[in-house]
Amino acid sequence: MGGKNCLIAVVGNCAAGKTTLVNNLKRLGYKGINIPQEHSEIRRLWRHKKPDLLVLLSCTFATAKKRRPGFAWTEKQLEVQRHRLRFAREECDLYIVTDSLTKEEVLEQVIDLAENAAKEIQI
Repeated sequence: MGGKNCLIAVVGNCAAGKTTLVNNLKRLGYKGINIPQEHSEIRRLWRHKKPDLLVLLSCTFATAKKRRPGFAWTEKQLEVQRHRLRFAREECDLYIVTDSLTKEEVLEQVIDLAENAAKEIQI
């Protein structure tokens, strides 16, 4: 399933980026959900309803510190988070490193994925 009818789950170590992306998707009529505590919640999500598309957002430690005032994690903690996200990395439909991208560019990549998935179904 693709297009605006698909369920797009967003995971990753970019908390603010996930929230912004999901809010922008919803504003445009897409069904987006933010997966909190991704290292423990994603497998539970699969048991109940597997999303149609899974998007994984990631950023480097330097970018996280720059974008989030008061960011208290260490580089080691961020690396542990990435390790916990390995299931999502293996299963995702789109992996985006957000360091050099604007919010609009990230949104565009996700919409392109959803719309291309819809076109593949129609063929």
